Amino acid sequence: MAENYRKEIVQHIIRNLLDIQLLRIIQVEPTWGYRIKKQVETDFNIKLRHGALYPTLNALEQKGFVESKKQQKDGRARKVYTITATGKIYLQTYYSILQGQLENT
Repeated sequence: MAENYRKEIVQHIIRNLLDIQLLRIIQVEPTWGYRIKKQVETDFNIKLRHGALYPTLNALEQKGFVESKKQQKDGRARKVYTITATGKIYLQTYYSILQGQLENT
């Protein structure tokens, strides 16, 4: 039963905090959209639609949390995302708030 709750909670977190999850993935190493999509699907067993992924990546870029650069790889152009200093501060602020919430329970 706890496993059912775990899956439900993970799905809730991914859906409602997708921007945070994307920043966490990009912070580990610069990466591109399709790779992010596959990582979310593998790690969290959640189908991530392009209609959710790319608008969120674009919003993160507009806020200055990530930067993108087009790169050629095997004849294909990829938009590779890198977290910015502002994105790292945003992510650290999230961790701080979450830690505070956990300590107050």
